[in-house]
Amino acid sequence: MKSRAAVTEKPGRIAVHEFDVASAAEGAVVLKMSLSGICGTDKHTFRGESKQYAGTAHERDIEYPLICGHENVGVVVDVGGDVRDTDGNLLRPGDRVVPGANVPCGACYYCMNHYPYYFCEHLEDYGNSLNCKTAPYLMGGWSEYMYLLPRTPIFRVPEALPDKVAVITEVMAVTHGFETANAILGLQGNPPVGRTVVILGVGPLGLCHLVKARLTGAGRILATDRFDSRLEMAGDLGADDVFNVNETSLEERIASVKRWTNGRGADIVVDCSGVTATFTESLRLVRNGGVVIEPGTFVDMGPVGINPNSDICTPNVSIVGVGGETAASYGPSMALMASNLDRYPLDKIVTHEFSLDDAQDAVTMAQADGAMQVVINPTLNQGGSK
Repeated sequence: MKSRAAVTEKPGRIAVHEFDVASAAEGAVVLKMSLSGICGTDKHTFRGESKQYAGTAHERDIEYPLICGHENVGVVVDVGGDVRDTDGNLLRPGDRVVPGANVPCGACYYCMNHYPYYFCEHLEDYGNSLNCKTAPYLMGGWSEYMYLLPRTPIFRVPEALPDKVAVITEVMAVTHGFETANAILGLQGNPPVGRTVVILGVGPLGLCHLVKARLTGAGRILATDRFDSRLEMAGDLGADDVFNVNETSLEERIASVKRWTNGRGADIVVDCSGVTATFTESLRLVRNGGVVIEPGTFVDMGPVGINPNSDICTPNVSIVGVGGETAASYGPSMALMASNLDRYPLDKIVTHEFSLDDAQDAVTMAQADGAMQVVINPTLNQGGSK
């Protein structure tokens, strides 16, 4: 059996290649892909911005060629022996699943002590470190079939959750920083509901944080972005106020946040923009004793200048770095989305579907106004974007 796949051959060039589909070895699983999202990390990879996990034991530059795609939903077609999902149930052909984006080693200090799996010192990532230079090749979601290695966490999709929402499960799972931020604020005696949240950048990652904030009791939510289409969707999903950063100054945004918080600043600021400048903006918007969540600069985009005294120490600001999603967040994220489909238009987050042949156009579209979550649908014919 053969599989077509969209291969990022080098920065700026994606082309379709054909690969053999290997049978599932012991502990492995083969999926027939339904949808695969284009993540901010994939956009960086396409642009050649390829240093990931900077400052950790597994810092690396991504090697080309590779099949991108780690936000995936598909159907099991082959199982190597008795492989179970994260609920302990045996996987069978026909099961609709979301695979974890990463494969931990299971043996390092962090794995043995139950840290989030992206702490693993020997981590491998689908669509990133796992490239298509050697067999079994198909280790990214922009393909007709995908090969899942042993130890991959695999999550069964609730029947009520459509593929167009299940495909953002990995993104929603990254929002676990909210639980940490709420726990930190709770230690200081801050009320658990009614908090003011600012989200900088409302692409798919920012939108998922927005929904999570609303569903976990935020009082007022403010969002910023440079694209009006994204700000409009942020309003549809629960933002109380939005700011186009091309039309407002930082001082105007600070004044607006303080106006809504009696001069204090936001309880929580989430930096989802993927650019470094917004991290320093986060520190200007958060209140004394507040929390900044940083999940947006996974790729090394260089340093920024801060004053440890006036920006962090004296105002008692906590900074929560989020290097990825936790495996324990996938199932609850799907359950949360499935139970709120009638309250929030989560299906509207996916705005465009492209074929494998049009993958390069898809990545270009994903960086433009008018697009939110752009996905690759391998069942579409060339030119069949929708």
